[in-house]
Amino acid sequence: MEMREKSHCLVLFYPSQGHINPLLQFSKRLEHKGLKVTFITTRSVLKAMHGGGGGGGQSPSSFSSIALETISDGYDEGGASQAESIEAYLDRFREIGSQTLAELIEEISGSGHPADCLVYDSCMSWALDVAKRVGIAGAAFFTFSCAVTNIYSLVQNGLLKVPLNPGSEILLPGLPPLQPSDTPSFVYDSGSYPAFFKLILDQFSNLDKADWVLCNTFHELEQEAVDWMAKFWPLRTIGPTIPSMYLDKGHEEDKEYGLSLLNPNSDACMKWLNAKPKGSVAYVSFGSVAKLGEEKMEELCLGLRRSKCYFLWVVRASESAKLPKGFAEETSEKCLVVSWCPQLEVLAHEAVGCFVTHCGWNSTLEALSLGVPMVAVPQWVDQGTNAKFIMDVWKIGLKAQADEKGIVRGEEIAHCVREILEGERGKEIRKNALKWKALAKSAVDEGGSSDKNIDEFIAKLVQN
Repeated sequence: MEMREKSHCLVLFYPSQGHINPLLQFSKRLEHKGLKVTFITTRSVLKAMHGGGGGGGQSPSSFSSIALETISDGYDEGGASQAESIEAYLDRFREIGSQTLAELIEEISGSGHPADCLVYDSCMSWALDVAKRVGIAGAAFFTFSCAVTNIYSLVQNGLLKVPLNPGSEILLPGLPPLQPSDTPSFVYDSGSYPAFFKLILDQFSNLDKADWVLCNTFHELEQEAVDWMAKFWPLRTIGPTIPSMYLDKGHEEDKEYGLSLLNPNSDACMKWLNAKPKGSVAYVSFGSVAKLGEEKMEELCLGLRRSKCYFLWVVRASESAKLPKGFAEETSEKCLVVSWCPQLEVLAHEAVGCFVTHCGWNSTLEALSLGVPMVAVPQWVDQGTNAKFIMDVWKIGLKAQADEKGIVRGEEIAHCVREILEGERGKEIRKNALKWKALAKSAVDEGGSSDKNIDEFIAKLVQN
């Protein structure tokens, strides 16, 4: 144990809520297993967590004894919102981030507890170059599914050519047959968001130098994709990275992620859910980033109203102007609209019968781990691929079909919600959801596939 306590792992994440949660949760697992962990964020995110960035958020002191350090993204006052473009932000982050990360590692090495390894968010590939330059091990951490990571890697090495041929079936190793719309939006609409697409493909530019490639999934969930990728990289599945009390229950104090850039309306949500019958509520949330167009929002309102079910709907403050005038008041008997909520607590509540989701990977894993069926309404990035797996591979939900304008109409949403909550298909879907919930729990339980992989990662770190 003496040796293990000397191993010091630095964990660096890309500054957005969807990236904070899995990396922070992984950090907590490492710490519970005896490693010293230092979590690294940008100064602008720290400012937002303390309320200076308008996010409200929480103080970082709420997550155990993990040390917190900062580097600069070049925009210390407001992060990406300060930059004139996303390209400018990413270029400056690479330049200033590399420099301040190297300085921080040097400072830590002089503190009597030098770092042995840097676990870095895979979309910051420059961090691996820094780790190698200062002579410590580097582990890439992918916050997407293995299937999505696999698709991106095949595009990057030229085995999947973009633009895709519309209407043709795509057959790729480790994956089920896909339609173009089942691939990530950067792939089937390859001209969209060029800066992000470059960032995504850059993840693989130096991946061969990584000592480990960690993926927030579990082997049983994506066996074929994992086995295929493990032929090329030292890939290990370490997920789902969800607070222990919602999975293996090994650590009673681990009930929440611990760092939120948004303030949840916890009391209002729980009080409202407590008064509802078991399995009667559709929980609706499109995550911390997705922006719905006004027509999409209108159809969603129409569908939720038409479903005649109870629904708890997260509409971020920045999106609330798109709600039809008087909607919350008119539907108040059936509906609660909040600006943010404690999602894990909500999904774990027995009143919740389905989750209308954008299919971000964190939301997908949370619903799967808690056995909640999904209505998939994907928006962009990896969400179309996740929706394909939810409906056709894991069979734990229905994908709401969009029309030729790319808009999911109200009647389609109402149909999917009712089908899951009350229909025949809903029974089968609920049964599958419980099966995957049990598999997710056993993966992180002592001796499970992800738990063993984390132990192996730590053992190698200790040996070095």
